[in-house]
Amino acid sequence: MKNYNNALIIGIDHGYGNIKTANCCFNTGVTAYDKEPTFKENLLVWNDRYYLIGEEHKEFSADKMLDLDYYVLTLAAIARELNICKTNMADVLIAAGLPLTWVSEQKEAFKKYLLQFDNVDYNFKGKDYHIRIVSADVYPQGFAAIINNLSGFTGVNILCDIGNGTMNVMYVNDKKPDSRRCFTEKFGTNQCLLAIRENIMRIHHAAIDNSVITRVLRFGTADIDESYLKTITDTAKEYVEGIFRRLREHEYDTRLMKLYFVGGGGCLIKNFGSYDGSRVTINDDICATAKGYERMLEMKLIRNGGSI
Repeated sequence: MKNYNNALIIGIDHGYGNIKTANCCFNTGVTAYDKEPTFKENLLVWNDRYYLIGEEHKEFSADKMLDLDYYVLTLAAIARELNICKTNMADVLIAAGLPLTWVSEQKEAFKKYLLQFDNVDYNFKGKDYHIRIVSADVYPQGFAAIINNLSGFTGVNILCDIGNGTMNVMYVNDKKPDSRRCFTEKFGTNQCLLAIRENIMRIHHAAIDNSVITRVLRFGTADIDESYLKTITDTAKEYVEGIFRRLREHEYDTRLMKLYFVGGGGCLIKNFGSYDGSRVTINDDICATAKGYERMLEMKLIRNGGSI
């Protein structure tokens, strides 16, 4: 978070798999109850309803404004950031984002969604919070992750942001994003997870917990039978090959340009990919996009004299 004129700029990366802020990351999951549930860890209470945060993941949807789930997740994200700076009251400026090719179409609707309530009183993890959401702005995800080191993007570069739901590709030429060459595909890491589950069932006739798959994808191994591990790693390698195939379809040529990965999927490239380390960079800071949103909003406020 950043301080600006007695308000807090809080960047929130509303992913399909995880919600990220500059300092926190938690599962994108919401389970609502009319009565207080038995288990209260990560419980958010708002408008006389109870929400367990971080239970599983939300299903992929191209429209994040279909229900109140992402708004509730926004409140949880703000509370986590406020808890870090040891306060429970603040004026908040939200800096958020959308996939590259969806920004122009959905930006205003997403801003309206985030601003639907001015003053919000709620309880998260047993602590009361009182916030006033002053404003919100929306930026292209992926590009935000490199805003703090854009000076290094000389020549022709491809930025590839691999999230849970989507894969976003953008050309950055001599430090400038090329809006004509932006692409969004439904080829996020969840597609890899689904393929692994299918192959485990087909080859081993067994169901496997998502947490085991996630551990292998993040660290390259897990405490499981070697035959199961081989199936998972082979499928992950096929998925990573699919990423590079799609990049080549967008005219990626390692001899002519550099490639920069951001997002949670970067660990799959590192663990299961074959690439030239001198031409490919993997940013493994999962919070980089949220930090970039904060920086982009801060620069805009300074440039416009405090006006969004």
